[in-house]
Amino acid sequence: MKLYIKQKVFSWRDKFSITDADGVDQYYCQSEGFSFGKKLHLTDMNGNELAFIYERCFSFLPRYYVSQYGEVIAEVVKEFSFFNPKYRIDGLDWRVEGDIFDHDYVLVDQNGLTAAIIRKEWFTWGDVYEVDVAEGTDPVIALAVVIVIDAALASQSN
Repeated sequence: MKLYIKQKVFSWRDKFSITDADGVDQYYCQSEGFSFGKKLHLTDMNGNELAFIYERCFSFLPRYYVSQYGEVIAEVVKEFSFFNPKYRIDGLDWRVEGDIFDHDYVLVDQNGLTAAIIRKEWFTWGDVYEVDVAEGTDPVIALAVVIVIDAALASQSN
C-alpha cells in the first residue's frame, strides 16, 4: 500500500496530510503548538486519534515514543554516530537500513522482511515522502515511525 506524506509549506506548526496513491486523504498529522518537546497527533479523517508521538525532553540523543490508545508501542532512539544517522526502534523489533539523509531507506523487521520502503520525492512543493507499506504491516505504525525519523532529522538540522 503506497501512502504519501505531504508537509504543509506555510505553517507555524508541523502539519502533514497523508494520501493514498489516488490522492485521497487517508490520515492527518498535526503537532501541538508551544510544548516542551515535539508532540504529534496522527488521526483518521474524522479526527479520531490513531497514534500519539512525543519526544522525551532533556535526553542526550533524540528519543521519541509512539503510543496507541495510551500504551507505548515503540521507542525510536537516534544512536550516536559520526556520519550516517542510525536509529534503533525498540518495541517493534524493526531496524532502519539505507540512506536516511537522502530519505531513501527501508524499515526491516527482525526476520529480515521489509515492513516499509521510504523515498523522498524531489522537486515538489513542500516535502513529499512515499511510504510503501508491506502487506501485513500496520500502516499507522509505519507512518508514525517515518514521521519520527523526519522530526529527528529536522530538529538535528535546526
